This record gives sequence, C-alpha cells and structure tokens, in this order.
Amino acid sequence: MKKQRVLLGMSGGVDSSVAGYLLREQGYEVIGVTMKVWPQDCISRAEDKCCGPQAVADARGVAHVLGFPHYVVDEAAQFEKLVIDYFSSEYQAGRTPNPCVMCNEKLKFGNLWDKAAALGCDFIATGHYAIIEHQGSASAARTAVLRKGIDPRKDQSYFLFSLRQEQLRRALTPLGRMSKTEIREIARKLGLRVAEKIDSQEICFVPGQDYRQFLRSHLAEDEFHRGGIYDRSGNFIAPHDGIEMFTIGQRRGLPGGAAEPRYVVDIDPETQRIIVGDADDLLVEEFEVDHVNWIGGVEAAVPGRIGGRVHAGEDTRRYNHVTVKIRYNHRGTDANVVPLEGARCRVLLHEPQRAVTPGQAAVFYDGDAVLGGGWICRKSSELMVES
Repeated sequence: MKKQRVLLGMSGGVDSSVAGYLLREQGYEVIGVTMKVWPQDCISRAEDKCCGPQAVADARGVAHVLGFPHYVVDEAAQFEKLVIDYFSSEYQAGRTPNPCVMCNEKLKFGNLWDKAAALGCDFIATGHYAIIEHQGSASAARTAVLRKGIDPRKDQSYFLFSLRQEQLRRALTPLGRMSKTEIREIARKLGLRVAEKIDSQEICFVPGQDYRQFLRSHLAEDEFHRGGIYDRSGNFIAPHDGIEMFTIGQRRGLPGGAAEPRYVVDIDPETQRIIVGDADDLLVEEFEVDHVNWIGGVEAAVPGRIGGRVHAGEDTRRYNHVTVKIRYNHRGTDANVVPLEGARCRVLLHEPQRAVTPGQAAVFYDGDAVLGGGWICRKSSELMVES
C-alpha cells in the first residue's frame, strides 16, 4: 500500500524533531517544512526563536539525519498580517491577545494546508503536546476529538481550541501521549544536536517578554490611546501613555500613594480609562465569550445539556457543566455555559476567579476532552436566547 504522506511543521526544536522520527517509525512518508515568519525588521532573532534563521538550520539538519526532505516556506507577510497586526490591534482595543492560538489556527493548520495539498500530503503534523483522535473510517465521515496531552506540565490543547473539524481531521500530534523527558531521551539516542535545546518560554517575536517595548517599536506615536487612570469611584489618579501599556491584573507601573496595592481591574477602550482597584476587585463570578468554536458542533458539546431558551426565573446553572481554563497556565475551574445570541456564551463560574482578561481564550473541557472555547469579551446587554 502507498504510504500516507504527512507535512511536518518543524520549528528547529526538540519536540518537532522527535515528532518527525515518530511519524517515520509509524510508517508515514514525512516531509519537513519550516515557516519563515520573521519580517525583515524583526527585532527577535535569537537562537532559541522558532521564527529565527537558526531554526531553519536546525530543522534542516534534523531532517537530513532522519532521512526526509525539508523545505522552507516564506510566510512573513501572512504572519505580519494575521499574527503581529492582530497582536497590536488587540492591545489597542484594550484586550490582551493570545498570538499562539491565532498562529495555530491561521498559519500552522490554516495557510500551510495549501502547501501540504500541493505536495500531495494527507496530513499536517506538529510537535504540540496534545492528543487528536480520529474516529470513523472514511475520511469524509471521520470525526476528530481533541484531548489534553498526558503530561500535565506540557499540555498544549488550550492553544488548539479554535481549530475546526476540517483542520483537526487532517492533523497529527504524535507527542500527545509522551512526556518531555521521553522526548529528550529519544533525541539523545538518535544523536540529534537539538536534544538539549532549551524551550523558548516567550512569544517568538517579543524578546524578553517585553510586549510594551515591542509595541513602541511597531506602532507610531499617534497610534497609542492615551488617557487617565481612575479608581472605581471615578476619581482621577494620574494620566497614562496608552491603554496598550496595561492588562487586567497588572500591578507594576501604577502610581503609588494608596493604602493597599492597586491593580488594573478594567480597561475602557471607549473612554481610554484605566480603572484600578484592590485585589478583591479582580474576582469575577461570570463573564462572556464570543466567537465560540464547539469542536464537535454545538449539539455534541455536552449532549442534552446545551441550547434552548432561558425563561424568566429559570436557574441557568443547569446548562452545560464544564471545566474552563481562562488562560494557559490556569488550573481550570468548574463552570456552566449559557448560550447567547450568535456564537456567544455566558460563563457562570462555580467559584470566583481572579483576573479574567478580555482577549484571552476561555477553553471548555469535559474531563480531558476539549469541547471548544471562545474569546473572553466584555459583557453585552443581549438577552439569552436560543443558540
């Protein structure tokens, strides 16, 4: 039988390198590809960056050792448009972005499929620590289930919540059932020079995790939204240099003089006000999400427990009991999800959570299965209606 061909996204790190070996051992014909995503004015080209030139050299070297071809595709213009511009515009709108989710959806499992199809590939593979199960035999009828990776310290299912069925059905993540320790040991046995390569803990295009400096270099001076810092009673405290410089939960960089520590508790993009309060003001009991993606479709999210009309006086907490993560390193908490009009939901938390941040992803789980998720947004005045 003809081998199935898979296009493997290679960042030059140990994870995607070992993924190539595992796929080859599983009988796939592997083609490696590294996306050149750094624009010419990129200020972050360190050796550990997946957007840097060194990544290309490392990926090419691994492909040579493992015996499969490697290509470089130039996605710099699309990365600028779909990821970097999104990153900047979210801060300008008073939200805190998650560029890794956008890169996965739009580029790694989006635009890259055109390259895969042109090379006759059946799948796209990455080195994500997540499990994608393909159920059903015929490709047209196949259903994909996204689950957490078994290593809780490395699980990256959160970053894949926005993928659609058509993307998941043609995706492979061979590292999902392995630990980082196992991955490095395989790389050592294979003699790969990337075996001890340090994992990047930063956004690939933001050096030193200093997003403010990146925005100063990327935006013109008149693109910052300046205004005032106010307390929750509406009292003016001090001016600020732009809402882009703040995020919910922030403490550093705020004017002093208060009896208790101050935190950013809200950002109002309409008035360009930064609202500050104490630690208790960061606690949230409910919030809304928009652009919700249910991976198995809304009917399959939690069978029999989602949808319908909310009537006056009805206990909405009977809808859709899930575990929700409000950021990547959040441990997850119990919640109920109530459909609103369109692809929007209200999330009712069983226990208040700190610093629920507009622009971040809220991802819903049923055990280890990812039901879907959406983007945390500011509350609307919409009535709850049929989904």
